Amino acid sequence: MQKQKTKFEDLLISVKLGFFLAFRQIRRSNKTTTALIIFIMTLTFLNLVVVRGVLVGLIQGVVDVQKEIYFGDLFISVPNKKDFIENSPNIIEIVKNLPWTESYTARYTYGGKIEGTYKEKVNYTDKANEAGATIAGINPEMEDKVSHLSSKVVEGSYLTSDDADSVLIGAYLLKKYLEIESSAFQTLENVDVGSKVRLTIKGNTKEFTVKGVLKTKVDEIDLRVVMLDSTLRNMIGRTDYNVNEIAIITKPGTDPLVVKEALLRSGVGTTAKVQTFDEGMPKFVKDMKNTFALLGNIVGSIGLVVASITIFIVIFVNAITRRKFIGILKGIGISSRAIEIAYVFQSLFYATLGIGIGLLILYGFLVPFVEAHPIKFPFSDGILVAEVSATAWRVVLLALATLIAGYVPARIVVKKNTLDSILGR
Repeated sequence: MQKQKTKFEDLLISVKLGFFLAFRQIRRSNKTTTALIIFIMTLTFLNLVVVRGVLVGLIQGVVDVQKEIYFGDLFISVPNKKDFIENSPNIIEIVKNLPWTESYTARYTYGGKIEGTYKEKVNYTDKANEAGATIAGINPEMEDKVSHLSSKVVEGSYLTSDDADSVLIGAYLLKKYLEIESSAFQTLENVDVGSKVRLTIKGNTKEFTVKGVLKTKVDEIDLRVVMLDSTLRNMIGRTDYNVNEIAIITKPGTDPLVVKEALLRSGVGTTAKVQTFDEGMPKFVKDMKNTFALLGNIVGSIGLVVASITIFIVIFVNAITRRKFIGILKGIGISSRAIEIAYVFQSLFYATLGIGIGLLILYGFLVPFVEAHPIKFPFSDGILVAEVSATAWRVVLLALATLIAGYVPARIVVKKNTLDSILGR
């Protein structure tokens, strides 16, 4: 017991002495060199967190916009081998009366054909300026409460309840937004806001005016032509009010699974497919998110190795140039452990300051800035994903790597013979 106590007291003395030596060393070190090392540590930390955060945020942007514009928190859709959600009016009534429902929208969808510049066609043998599209019928006010679709109109204006002869057209149906040369995928040329287009749905043809262009970066929306639900119902002859999609936004703090269970208990599952957003998210999006996270971790790991080597070189050179001083310290009775601990404290100082500055830049500037000004990728508005738990884990990894990189060179130099160190041999 006494022996263990003595060992602990020796360790405590070594730690105190090591801290004193480290403090003295840092105070007398070159300020430019110290600033450069801290700068490298800051960049390394940001590389660990930000690169992964941008890569994951690229896909997270896809996920977020899918949820915001299309799915909502819960999505009720047509079951397999059915053309629409049977008993839709009763299901909508159930959704409306749920205590967790904040807003909802019901959509009609039907396949059709859209044709532009048909009045300019001179010869009937000329190729038609047409494209296949999903035609969606909505209630503009209810849709906007759920998806804020009006904010995604990049040209023209949003629909109102009086726009029975107007449509919104998805950007991916227009060649000016999606220049693609493929016989399998057609887009409309010379169609803009104010243009007349002709829609053919279920054998019925009607002329509409393009009131606005939608660009949401959600394929399901950007490949649609959107009109009033009453207009689409008339064109397809649907008098039973059975819809094809119901998107639900729940009140803040609500567990979507609780709402789903309530809907299933109400019998909704017998005539419709009920999914939370996580369940309805396409598998390829989940796979891409995991893949990009892996890529971010690989790039960050390379940065971690570079930082460790940098710290190793700095401490090793520092220790080599002070080898005579280290020999004198050992000669006057300072333990090797205390000297090694001094260099570990020195490394910890660089890591702590570098990480601290990195955290301030990350959460004080980068995250809020990118959130306010998303990175404009072609298929998403990328954000910076920096979860506190993931960031904390990277802080631990960087600090541990730095401590090891500081200890190893100090250990190498301190192990040399004391007399050889003093004489510089």
